[in-house]
Amino acid sequence: MKSSKPAAAVVPAGFDPDAAATGDGLFGLDTTPEHASVVVMPIPFDATTSYRPGTAAGPAHVLQASMQVDLEDIQFGPIWKAGVAILPVPKSIASLSKRARAAAEPIIRAGGATPGDRSHARALATVNAASERVHEHVRRETRGILDRGAIPALLGGDHASPFGLIEELSKRHPGLGILQIDAHADLRETYEGFTWSHASIFHNVMTRLPKVGKLVQVGIRDVGSREVAFAKQSKGRVQTFYDQRLRDMQFGGATWTAVCKRIIAALPKQVYISFDIDGLTSEHCPHTGTPVPGGLTFPEICHLLELLAHSGKRVVGFDLCEVAPGARGDEWNGTVGARVLYKLLGCTLRSQRIA
Repeated sequence: MKSSKPAAAVVPAGFDPDAAATGDGLFGLDTTPEHASVVVMPIPFDATTSYRPGTAAGPAHVLQASMQVDLEDIQFGPIWKAGVAILPVPKSIASLSKRARAAAEPIIRAGGATPGDRSHARALATVNAASERVHEHVRRETRGILDRGAIPALLGGDHASPFGLIEELSKRHPGLGILQIDAHADLRETYEGFTWSHASIFHNVMTRLPKVGKLVQVGIRDVGSREVAFAKQSKGRVQTFYDQRLRDMQFGGATWTAVCKRIIAALPKQVYISFDIDGLTSEHCPHTGTPVPGGLTFPEICHLLELLAHSGKRVVGFDLCEVAPGARGDEWNGTVGARVLYKLLGCTLRSQRIA
């Protein structure tokens, strides 16, 4: 019989959280999934990132950088004590990503699939099928994590990766709200012909997952006309806090605390956080697939997450996507990503009152 609650996290005898990391898991911890409150799924998949590839290496990049994160967090305390585990990087998904990316490249170079082009049609079918295999992998892993009583999280990979996670959580939490932190709305019906494009994740979520109650978008600053129309026609199911409008509120005298409270008030009780790293200012993520000027700073994100954690809302899962390494030796993107990940963990655990 499956446990409905993970066993208490085991702290190794003599473990010193202030010492250099020696474990192989996230943040140098060796917590196993069976003893973790949060289990992170690494998904090294990047087929459709349209500007530049590289986010498939994001999970390994963040894992390596996490070894340098100090474990006592000023906002959320010793997050690590609750038990945080990461599953092995699935080699099958990494191989699938390479094949799907190779099939997608000619279409991306052409600026999109050409109607009637048989080679493009075959490539689209290959990429869409690969994406569906990723979704099924994520669904299966999510069900296993939830059945153990743990909180599921995903570390991508491109932003299309968490569809299966959102799907499974929406089944267990009808009316689920999504807090999307992103530079892009990701509301395109398709992009360049790909059904499961990184630019289509939330169109797919909002049209295919009826148990998702609301999508609250924050930091959006690159958007298409049909995406704006989709949000307007959603009858309040999609609410967008555009980056420029957030700044306009502040320029008009609103404090960031007041702005954050407006964002949080728009969310229902149960919340999923979807964090595309390009929601941050571009100096935080210069090598992500599609960087955009503007965005939120790291302290602004930390403040928003802390207010959310204390708001009475309950974070039931999250993803962090689109972190991509730079040239060899450039660890900045992973360094930022690892610290965002630790803050997401802290917010999630605090919102559920897990010490």
